[in-house]
Amino acid sequence: MLRHAKADWPDVPDELRPLAERGRADAAAAGRWLAAHGLVPDRVLCSTAVRTRQTWELAEQELGGAPDLVLEPRAYRAGPDELVGLLRELPPMVHTAMLVGHRPEVQELVLALAGGRESEPLERLREKFATAGIAVLDVPGEWSQLVPRCAELTDYAVPRG
Repeated sequence: MLRHAKADWPDVPDELRPLAERGRADAAAAGRWLAAHGLVPDRVLCSTAVRTRQTWELAEQELGGAPDLVLEPRAYRAGPDELVGLLRELPPMVHTAMLVGHRPEVQELVLALAGGRESEPLERLREKFATAGIAVLDVPGEWSQLVPRCAELTDYAVPRG
């Protein structure tokens, strides 16, 4: 899971808000962190909001890979149950997936999926899922079998540019 980077606040509808200058640097740093940790996804589900698309575009430039990108309008303002539904739709051939989304929804999703196993990364994420934050979950089994508390949060990082 990747929360979008720091957004600007121009006088535009929420879905059209772009990244701030700091957000652009942090999005690239997130991509470098993912590459350094060997976390190049097979498929990316990205909210259609401008700030999430820009976050992914800048992160992807640092990855050295070309994941399959799905711009997913249902990921914008979707609750945890709807986001689980999107992940359940992933085909079995997708081994590593990334959801680029928003807080509080992405934070609530991680807490729902990994809330049953306490850990230091989970405690930090519970306090705050920062902009450009990355939550790495180990999910056993098929995507179609995804249920609450089935995953383990193995890492939570907040790379900064």
